[in-house]
Amino acid sequence: MIKVVYFDEESASDYLDISAGGKSAATSENVKNRTTNLHSEVETRLAAKFSWLPFLGGSAEVGGGVDISSAGQSILRKTLSNTILTDYLAKADEDPRVVQLRDLRVSASKDSMAFMKMFTPYMVLLKMDDLPIDLARMDDVLAGAKGYYELLGEAPDGSKRVLRFNIRAFRNNYGLTDLGRMRLVFHGILVGQTAEAALTMQEEMSGGADGATVTAVELVDGVDTHAEEQLDVYDVILAGVEHAG
Repeated sequence: MIKVVYFDEESASDYLDISAGGKSAATSENVKNRTTNLHSEVETRLAAKFSWLPFLGGSAEVGGGVDISSAGQSILRKTLSNTILTDYLAKADEDPRVVQLRDLRVSASKDSMAFMKMFTPYMVLLKMDDLPIDLARMDDVLAGAKGYYELLGEAPDGSKRVLRFNIRAFRNNYGLTDLGRMRLVFHGILVGQTAEAALTMQEEMSGGADGATVTAVELVDGVDTHAEEQLDVYDVILAGVEHAG
């Protein structure tokens, strides 16, 4: 893995705790100790390096007593994030329950919430005062209404599966729109099945009921003409670019 595009740290952390077989307390304590040690080291270094900044108190002599909240915490979060990522990769590579999906063409199903979410950030540029809704706020509404967004992943043989992404887990300023332009490997856990038609906004807002009426063919032959292919649904933990070699 040479480039990480998406990493759901909370899901990965839960996975590591569960995989530890009841040793989550020890794992948490280990992370806590790492955090304490890293905090002390980062705080000391930054206090000396940025002591000339007025908002840090003006003197390097204050040392570890300075609260370097912005710079220090940012570095700590990144370091701990990378620690979780490294631990996850080491564990997931040998776990058959974590499926690695490759060579998928990723796209948003038409009329789905994911399809809308890809374009709502640009709606603030539109001037449509006569519309009954505030387009500029639609992006915030979608982000608040739904935490996970589903995309379709199509393999070279035409088979499809549904990939679910935590909208807050993208890294390095990537987003949903970038996934379709990249050749990625997706680490996913199979969580269920759904029909492609169930991904539309109308279906989601109606609670999944399709409202289909029973046809004469179904009454006579007992055949469900509305039955659709059920696609496997994967919660994505990691998406990134692999080394070509």
